[in-house]
Amino acid sequence: MGDGNRAGRAYIGSFTAAGGLGVLTAAVDEDTGALTVLGATDTVPDPSYLALSPTGDTLYAVSETSDGALAAYRVEGDLPRLAGRPVPVGSAPTHLALYDGHVLTANYGSGSVTAVPLRADGGLADPAGELRHTGSGPHPQRQQAPHAHQVLADPSGRWAVSVDLGTDSVRVCALGDDGLTLHREVALRPGSGPRHLAFHPRGDRAYVLNELTPTLTVCAWDADDGTLKPLTEVAVLVDVPDGDSYPSEVVVAPDGRFLWTATRGADVISVLALDAAGEAPRLAATVPCGGHWPRDLALHPGGRFLYAANERSGDVTWFTVDQATGIPRRAGSIAAPAASCVIFD
Repeated sequence: MGDGNRAGRAYIGSFTAAGGLGVLTAAVDEDTGALTVLGATDTVPDPSYLALSPTGDTLYAVSETSDGALAAYRVEGDLPRLAGRPVPVGSAPTHLALYDGHVLTANYGSGSVTAVPLRADGGLADPAGELRHTGSGPHPQRQQAPHAHQVLADPSGRWAVSVDLGTDSVRVCALGDDGLTLHREVALRPGSGPRHLAFHPRGDRAYVLNELTPTLTVCAWDADDGTLKPLTEVAVLVDVPDGDSYPSEVVVAPDGRFLWTATRGADVISVLALDAAGEAPRLAATVPCGGHWPRDLALHPGGRFLYAANERSGDVTWFTVDQATGIPRRAGSIAAPAASCVIFD
C-alpha cells in the first residue's frame, strides 16, 4: 500500500462547544496508518459529522446545534475553506450523506431528514424539503419522540435509508418530484434504540447497531424493491457492564469477513466474525478503544487500519487490524479535543 512516502488525508469532526477545534485535517501515512495533524478550522460550530464529495474537492459538515445547519467547504491545501453560508436544516443534525445530487441530513432533535440540493460546483442550494418521522418507543427518556440518527445511501444508490433511535425503526426513502418520500418503514425490537447501520460489501445484508441495548440487528436487504427484513439480533458485548454502555458505530471489512462496533462507557471495540452468508455474526473479541467515549469508528479504505474518535478523552486512536483474526492492535494516537467523526479522502 505505498512506497513509505505516500499520504492521504483524514478529516476529523469535533464539538466546539466542548472544546473541540472544529474540523481537523490530518495526513495519513498509508503504510503505518499514523496521523499527523496539519491544522484546524472552527468557522462552523460543532461540525460533528463530515462527508466528502466523490471528487474529494468539497467537504460537507453538519453543525450539530439546536438550530441545525449544513456547511460546505472547499478542499484547498491543508485547511478546508468555508464555501458560502451554511444552510438551515432540522434541529441537532447528527449525520449526513450524499444521495442523488443532494446532501441528506439526519436531524436528531426534530426527528427528520432534510434534503439539500447540490449546485454544479458542489455548493449548497436551498433545502428541497424535510421528511418528518413520526412515532415513539418505550424508553421513558430517549424515545418520547422520533430521533433520526443516521442517513445513508444503500450500495445500489437507489435508496436512502434513515435510522431512527426514537421510533425503533429504519425508513427506506427515495427522491422524486415531490422531494424525499417514504417508501417503507421497518420496525425493529421495541426499546432497542437503533443508531447506525452499515451494509455488507456484497450489498444484500445490513447491520443495525442499537444504542439503548448493546446489540446488533442483522437484516436482509433487497435493493430491487427496497426491502429490509430483520433476521436476528446478537450481542456486541460479552456482558452488559454496570452504568453507561452505549454502542455508537459499526463498520464492515471490505472483504465482508469481519465487522467492528464501538461502545461508549464500556470504551471497547468489539470484533465480530461474519459467516459466508453474513447472517450470523460471532463475537470474537473486545479490545480497549484507546481512550474514553468512542463516538465514531472508521476503517481506512484499504481495510488495514481502524480509527476510534474518543470524544471525552479528546483523541483519535488508530489500530492495525490483524487480517487473519480481525483483531485491532493499538498503534498510536493524536490529540483531537471532543472528537466525533473521522473520514478519509
